[in-house]
Amino acid sequence: MAGAATPEQARLLSELLDRRLLIATGVPGVYGRGAEFERVREQLAALVSREVAPEHPEQMRFPPVLARRDLEKVGYLKSFPHLAGAIFAFEGSEQDAAEQYERASRHEDWSEFQTMSDLVLTPAACYPVYPAVAARGRLASGGLTVDAGGAYVFRREPSGDPARLQMFHQREIVRIGEPRAVQAWRDRWRERALELLGGLGLRARLDVASDPFFGRSGRMLAASQREQELKFEVLAEIAGPEPTAVASFNYHQDHFAAAYGIELADGAVAHTACLGFGLERITLALLVTHGFEPQRWPAQVRERLRADGGPERDEQLQADGRAEADAAGAGGEPPQAGGA
Repeated sequence: MAGAATPEQARLLSELLDRRLLIATGVPGVYGRGAEFERVREQLAALVSREVAPEHPEQMRFPPVLARRDLEKVGYLKSFPHLAGAIFAFEGSEQDAAEQYERASRHEDWSEFQTMSDLVLTPAACYPVYPAVAARGRLASGGLTVDAGGAYVFRREPSGDPARLQMFHQREIVRIGEPRAVQAWRDRWRERALELLGGLGLRARLDVASDPFFGRSGRMLAASQREQELKFEVLAEIAGPEPTAVASFNYHQDHFAAAYGIELADGAVAHTACLGFGLERITLALLVTHGFEPQRWPAQVRERLRADGGPERDEQLQADGRAEADAAGAGGEPPQAGGA
């Protein structure tokens, strides 16, 4: 059942559909994107690429499906069974196929003819990164930063709120390495993300957050996650009553590295963190803030989306990257700038 939209959210969705920025599919939370919406989303993805480029991340791109065993391996179905999407396929006889078709034609239940496949829909863009990195063996000194791109991800959360999509692009950067280096990277990116979004004219703020864990035990996990400040979100106004998370920063500690056996150069278990920008949500925030005609947005916003931010910005980002690399290469640990 779809979550109910507030009047403000319903009005926003209606406006987006009327202007063909979004395209209805008949399923709540699943929309096509019009040309103007997609142009802004792609510009945002390119902006993130420019911001992370001075760190020289390794580029990885994956399809929006994941091996089912990997979802099982990391315990996703324990923490988020309500968000998962499994892929089923037909493997029956001709008689079964005919019966399946007849039921489907009447829009009746035909699930008994489907068999679980070895694939699931990817719930987070970082998930395929960990087994790929683990397959290489130990990390090189200094660890690894991965630009995982802007893959489609799936969360089973049907809603009338246009900012809560079931299928959306998550622009993700992953850091794998020594614990304090990973934490310091996460903390630096918290400030950089605020600066990036503020430069687009968004009134963004940072807050401690938790993931939507399932059930009674999930509430305990969420409380622990907040207490340890393992997750932060950047919030922006889209369609009330509360600000919406448009970016998030998760410090996983050794959760994924222990599951896959990712080791540092000295054999210790690595730690991981990820940064995710919700590209559709940021696009929506820009539309709500600056208007539904991007060609009329403030010149500085349009230039920021098109340009690289200038050499001074690049020099500062490169200096940050060198500082982290030097600390890791010397066997030291960069100072921890707050957070967990």
